[in-house]
Amino acid sequence: MAATMHVELVSVERALWSGEATAVYARTTEGEIGVLPGHTPLLGALESGWVVRIERADGPELRVAVHGGFLSVRQEGVSVLAEMAEAAEDIDTARARAALDRADPDTGPEGVAARNRALARLRAAGESV
Repeated sequence: MAATMHVELVSVERALWSGEATAVYARTTEGEIGVLPGHTPLLGALESGWVVRIERADGPELRVAVHGGFLSVRQEGVSVLAEMAEAAEDIDTARARAALDRADPDTGPEGVAARNRALARLRAAGESV
């Protein structure tokens, strides 16, 4: 059996998933990171517009659109603390595609945030962007 680590994925709104995993992949402001059991402790800010992937020990990979937050790696395990998070199966891809088409990054921070949310949703759902 492969080595595992305890992973918790929570948003401000609710806990999304907690369990054993063999790997966690995320994009931080410093770049893409893969966390395996025994990883060195770290704290990283999550990059907006990307996906957190969790390779669950007892099930299919969990793909989550994450909008801001942090990734914390400790001896006890990994915590993904998101401002907002949506599991791939909960994402309406047609709505996300329409939101991406409407988002205008030239309108300032709100436009950039709307574009990043739409991109994260589409990426989590496995859509090409």
